[in-house]
Parts: sequence; structure tokens; C-alpha cells
Amino acid sequence: MKTVVAVYTGQGLADPLKAVFQELLPDCRLVNIIDDSLIGDVVRAGQVPPAVARRLTQYYHHAEELGADVILNTCSSVGEVADAARHLIGIPIVKIDDAMTALAAAQYERIAVLATLPSTLEPTLRLIRRHADAVGRQVTLVNGLAEGAFDALVSGRPDEHDRLLLETAKRTAEESDVIVLAQGSMARMEKALAEATGKPVLSSPRLGVEQVKEVLSHGGACNRRGEG
Repeated sequence: MKTVVAVYTGQGLADPLKAVFQELLPDCRLVNIIDDSLIGDVVRAGQVPPAVARRLTQYYHHAEELGADVILNTCSSVGEVADAARHLIGIPIVKIDDAMTALAAAQYERIAVLATLPSTLEPTLRLIRRHADAVGRQVTLVNGLAEGAFDALVSGRPDEHDRLLLETAKRTAEESDVIVLAQGSMARMEKALAEATGKPVLSSPRLGVEQVKEVLSHGGACNRRGEG
């Protein structure tokens, strides 16, 4: 039985991702490491502080000790920590948003990125740009920061969060060919946003687990390529 260790910086995505794993990798042992202090520290700092990077890297080491075949990094805000940690970790690290951003960069020219936090938006924009550069494509990136949506969500106003996200999606749809959801927790709104904007909407959870499945089937090729 293969083992995947998913590392979370918050609580919200664990149950939805578990359902995707049960569908796509039903025979896989899934172990969750959740430290919801991490995203709070990132939000307060406006970037990934060194202490968060150290804790995350330690969790990757814990995943190795747990017998993981693959680590799934589930938070887009800290994806660059996963990149930096790869040379320290002996098993593949898959970033949940990597397949999604690669798909967007390969197939679309005007890409809107929706996020509720600048600390998630900026790394996602950089990742799309990297993928586009890797395949020699020119893309236009549209800032889709939904101001106030994160605060609404954490203060118990999910309807307000959804309204602000929908307004931002409609605004950015006028300038884009596709909408990318920077945070996996937004995936529940994928269909509604597509219907409201008439544009394709990409979210990361399913694409991320599909990439985990591919890496498992290829015996860790992901890290050998330096991708994922």
C-alpha cells in the first residue's frame, strides 16, 4: 500500500481532499499533518516568515519518517518553501497547485488568478509565470484579489466571502480567458463561478491528487524532474 502525507496550513481543505483521494486513490494510505498556526503566521507577516519555512520543512521530514511515498503540499502560500525543501527530502513533494497552474499557462493567454490573500496571490502569479516561461509562452496575468473575503470567512460570514469572490470573478472575467482559483478551499465554488462568468474555472484539489497518482505510478519521477 502506498502512503501519501498531506501537509496542511489550515483545517478547511482536509475533508474535501480526503474525498478526492477516496475517489482517485482508494487503496492509498492518506496521513494528514495539520498545523493551522502556519497560515495565521503567514497572513500576519504578509509573506512566509523563516519560522514557518523551518516548521514546514520539519513536517516534510516527519512525512519521510512516517513512510510516505509522496508528500502533498496543500497550501499555495507556502509552495516556494516546498520548492526549496526538495533537495533536503528524499521523496517527491507535489504542490497542490502545480498541475493547475501548468495547465493554465499551457492553454490560455489571459489568466485571471482569484485569491483572498496577497500571500497566496503573489506566489501563484509567479508559479504561472514560471510555467509559461518553461514552455516559451507569453501570458497576461490578471490580479483577482478579493479584498475582505478572507476576513469575512474567518469571522463566520461565508456568504459575504462568496459574494466578494463572485464579484471579483465577474470583474476579472472581462479581461481573461480563464479563471484560476489560487486557494484549494475555493474549489467548492468552481461550478458557480464558471456559470456566473461564462469562463472556464480551474481549481487545484482534483488536479493535485491526479498529479500525486501520476507520481506514484512513475516511482517518484516528479522530484527527479525538479517539478511538482
